[in-house]
Amino acid sequence: MTARIPLSILDLSPVPAGGTAADALRNTLAHAQVAERAGYARYWVAEHHLNPGVASASTPVLVALLAAATSTIRVGSGAVQLPNTPPLLVAEQFGTVAAVHPGRVDLGLGRFDLHKILALIQEGRAAARGDAPPARPSRVVDGLLIPTPGRFAGDLSLFGALGALLGFDAADPAPDYRTQVTDILDHFAGRSRRPDGVPMTVQPAAGADLDVWVLGSSAGESARVAGELGLPFAASYHTVPATVLDAVAAYRAGFRPSARLARPHVMVSADVVVAETVERARELAAPYAGWVLDIRAGRGAHPYPTPAQARARVWTDAERAAVADRVDTQFVGDAGTVVERLATLARVTGADELLVTTITGDPADRVRSTELLGHEWSTAVLPIG
Repeated sequence: MTARIPLSILDLSPVPAGGTAADALRNTLAHAQVAERAGYARYWVAEHHLNPGVASASTPVLVALLAAATSTIRVGSGAVQLPNTPPLLVAEQFGTVAAVHPGRVDLGLGRFDLHKILALIQEGRAAARGDAPPARPSRVVDGLLIPTPGRFAGDLSLFGALGALLGFDAADPAPDYRTQVTDILDHFAGRSRRPDGVPMTVQPAAGADLDVWVLGSSAGESARVAGELGLPFAASYHTVPATVLDAVAAYRAGFRPSARLARPHVMVSADVVVAETVERARELAAPYAGWVLDIRAGRGAHPYPTPAQARARVWTDAERAAVADRVDTQFVGDAGTVVERLATLARVTGADELLVTTITGDPADRVRSTELLGHEWSTAVLPIG
């Protein structure tokens, strides 16, 4: 088997240091055009809120802009976070884009679970006090690092504020995720019903020519729902590498064939930085640790630092430990080095596709990373399985 399984991109529309959200969004549109020319299969954008360094907040709007700016590459969400937007509106929004760009739209569905977020915050605080149970140690599985889980720490009230602004109360039960996903599928399939059971048509969602994915990072609800409903599943190695194998195994174990999919289909994400030399790639990747630390400490994602700013940052041992899982699993190097590591990721997880995300201080460096990786991926012949 060669390395030529589909390779795609996930973009957060990072705001460069000294730049604006408008700059970030224009960079995203230009980057998608580069990815299309370089042969990438999909270009997905994330949903993030209240982060001054991330401009990708309204996924349906940005997906529509991307579809209009490109002609062949699939475009989509990685992911729309349920229940931030009600299922009816999600179906209408993405059905609208698919009506104009049929066969090119992916609706990736995630899950904003305020209860789980608050639990992670408490776990992080317990770990800082020394009250938490020992974390699972790092291990290497057939060449792939599965690190000790990272911990949230610091003042993470931002997440509670986001929940309040979205109308969620921690005292309320979480909406049933399977029901929400099923409702969206029904809207696309023309099976929609009003609460009183009367059939209804949801336009322009009904009959929309698009693909629906579920994104997840653990062996929990998202993996289970994706498997039970027979949907393709995108597992996150780039944000929660410690549980990627658990997530993929749970999805495959619970998979049931559907009209959309006859067998399990997995895409796995990775954070990459590619440059002409390993030394240059490491320089470009240097700000990543501080950027992740700010997120995990509750300060949010800020405009991406420059390598010079990263070198000037002073670290404590505890801070480095807090982001070690993300830093140690970032794929950094020349194109050949990164392709070998991506091939290992695909082989160990059994991925059918890979999804890469790249952030650099200068958008031109991200473009070059994308071009170098795309060329190497399309020509390399590496054993995966």
